Amino acid sequence: QVQLVESGGGLVQAGGSLRLSCAASGTIFSINAMGWYRQAPGKQRELVATFTGIGSTNYGDSVKGRFTISRDNAKNTVYLEINSLKPEDTAVYYCNAQVRSTGSAPAFVFWGQGTQVTVSS
Repeated sequence: QVQLVESGGGLVQAGGSLRLSCAASGTIFSINAMGWYRQAPGKQRELVATFTGIGSTNYGDSVKGRFTISRDNAKNTVYLEINSLKPEDTAVYYCNAQVRSTGSAPAFVFWGQGTQVTVSS
């Protein structure tokens, strides 16, 4: 089994910054892709930023230029630097990873429990 644990959310004023972390643990052979999604009240979950299976990055249109994803492969951890926060960034931010537990196993998708980011105006 694989666990994803997010941290770093909180309440921040508009224009402020936060740094989110997500650490994967458990039975991990390889991580094909890992990144962040978010879900605001009454809205569908949307892509924020992710490392793809080929190692490139993919950002949601609404966060390009303000959010930066990075990773520490040795720690199975991804980070999300969030700058110039806006009230519309308020959401629960979820970590997502596609993980293979063995070399012959298919990749399964895992989700963290989420961390709340609230931006006040």
